[in-house]
Amino acid sequence: MPFQTTDIPGLLLFEPTVFEDNRGYFFESYNENVFKQAGIDLRFVQDNQSSSKYGVIRGLHYQLPPYAQVKLVRVLKGRILDVAVDIRMNSPTYGMKFSIELTDRNKKQLFIPVGFAHGFSVLSDEAEVLYKCDGFYNKDSDAGIRYDDLQLGIDWMIPADKIIVSEKDKTLPTLANCRNSFEFS
Repeated sequence: MPFQTTDIPGLLLFEPTVFEDNRGYFFESYNENVFKQAGIDLRFVQDNQSSSKYGVIRGLHYQLPPYAQVKLVRVLKGRILDVAVDIRMNSPTYGMKFSIELTDRNKKQLFIPVGFAHGFSVLSDEAEVLYKCDGFYNKDSDAGIRYDDLQLGIDWMIPADKIIVSEKDKTLPTLANCRNSFEFS
């Protein structure tokens, strides 16, 4: 089974089967039937791709209902630390974070359900990240949490003097003060 559970309910690691030979490699980065067999029945409607240099931290982002999004995140080039935070009220793992190194070499992908804030830091000179979404972006539903929220204590694996963050992300609220209407079920 290409899916591995994490300590946070619903948050899954997807590790596709990679076929390698002297020509290179081949793998299915997404197959609807494989996901359905694992109980994940959804339709992805939007792909987002970013390119960032070393030290960039993007996040922690999410969209509020009714525009909340499931994401499937992977790295096309380089290396990132991918982070998801459970922000579902009444969840036994509320406020818990999960992080994993995603690289163009390991081909691992993080499946992030609704009710999680997501972000990543770039650990290589450059990284290209692609994530599939099951909902369209809606500006009015855009929300987030500060990357340096002390309550979360995320180690982004970047020295403080090398961190690059957008002005928007610097002004995001803490987990304790964020806009949030997610419920654990």
